[in-house]
Amino acid sequence: MAERTAGDISEQPHETGSVPLTRGLSTKLLLLTVLFVMIAEVLIFIPSVANFGMQWMQQRLDNAAAVSIILMEGEDETLAPPIRDELLMATGVKAIAVRNADVSRILVVTDMPPEVNEHIDLDAIAPPAAIAQTFSTLFFGGDRVFRIFGTVGDTGKIFEILIADTGLRDAMLTYARNVAFLSLIISLFTATLVFYAINRIMIRPIRGMTQSMLSFAAAPDEPGRVITPEIRGDEIGVAERELARMQAALQKTLGEQKRLADLGLAVSKINHDMRNMLASAHLISDRLSTIDDPAVKTLTPRLLRTLDRAVTYSEGVLNYGRTQEAPPSRRRLRLHALVEEVRNVLPLDADNSIEFANAVDEDFEISADSEHLFRVLSNLSRNAVQAMAGDHGPSVVRRLTISAERVDHTARIYVTDTGPGLPQKARENLFAPFRGSAKSGGTGLGLAIAQELVRAHGGALELVESIGGHTVFAITIPDATPPA
Repeated sequence: MAERTAGDISEQPHETGSVPLTRGLSTKLLLLTVLFVMIAEVLIFIPSVANFGMQWMQQRLDNAAAVSIILMEGEDETLAPPIRDELLMATGVKAIAVRNADVSRILVVTDMPPEVNEHIDLDAIAPPAAIAQTFSTLFFGGDRVFRIFGTVGDTGKIFEILIADTGLRDAMLTYARNVAFLSLIISLFTATLVFYAINRIMIRPIRGMTQSMLSFAAAPDEPGRVITPEIRGDEIGVAERELARMQAALQKTLGEQKRLADLGLAVSKINHDMRNMLASAHLISDRLSTIDDPAVKTLTPRLLRTLDRAVTYSEGVLNYGRTQEAPPSRRRLRLHALVEEVRNVLPLDADNSIEFANAVDEDFEISADSEHLFRVLSNLSRNAVQAMAGDHGPSVVRRLTISAERVDHTARIYVTDTGPGLPQKARENLFAPFRGSAKSGGTGLGLAIAQELVRAHGGALELVESIGGHTVFAITIPDATPPA
């Protein structure tokens, strides 16, 4: 049978109603319980009927043995025909014989049958043979004669009787009917109790979870659709609590995704007008480059690059909201020069109270996308500067240091600041948008975007340490694999 894939399941219509009774677990449970109890009753019924048949024959043999002992102890072992017929009629047999020391003697006989259909040794018959013999009589008997023999008590004698199987068959049919009727009553009663117990313990909570999932799927943004778990310590209780946690987490994630979608829509609107304004600023900056002033000529290229990056940032935020980040275009870069560009765009204090240390060797090279790496370093540096801006006092050291080292074919960049450190909530949700911000009112998008850009290079962004006066972020970027 072909397996069903996730695509096949997702293409099926969404079920929002309750499960029909005919397909419900409770109906299946009731039917299976009745079936299994009936199977158990059948397994008990078969040996029970066989045992009844053996006991019936043993009882007839015991009665015949008692009569035989009385006859053998009497002075005259011959009986008048009327007495003999009454005796055989009372015991229900056609003949009685006894064997002692290989000597067999018929004590009472009447209407000797022409043939004996089956010989049954009650002392040696095995349970499988007893079952086969009993059901053979039950289904095919009624006109056969049995020779039944065996020892009775401690006499040591073997008693034999000839008996028609009609009485045995009638007795077994009556017993089987009574047992079958009783078994059916027991099955229904047991099934009802089992069904009631399991329905309350399992089926009803599962039905509640099913309804909760269907209701939650219809409107996952409504808080009232989250299941309220019962106070239970078993697997059902664990499942309900985990379902509640999962629904709450999904609801929270959907809320964040909606905020991201709204952010993307807002940025797309802002981006259109911002690009027009930045284009005007770009034209004005071009005119500034024509002014014959050394300071203006020095600052104008920086201003132009800043304007270009402002456009790139707005597009980057828009792309993040749309989960569309361009793949990196990697080149060999001199990291020291790139860090200097980052220094020029940072909002450092005019009085240089926040120090910036470019500890990267001037010859250090890295394989990366220059714009992506610039955005990563500027985001981390800007966060560090904002964190240290709140530290006041002339004796407080406020320093931002960017350093780098190479381990084999991997570049590792460190961004270290002497700020107050990240709060616990920010560390727990460090790279999660809207949750990982270290300042009130922040979105936490800077670190999320930085991590995405670093991962696009096949690297990793991690928080190495964050305590009061020392916070270190590490960027690990492996060298680009040369084409084969």
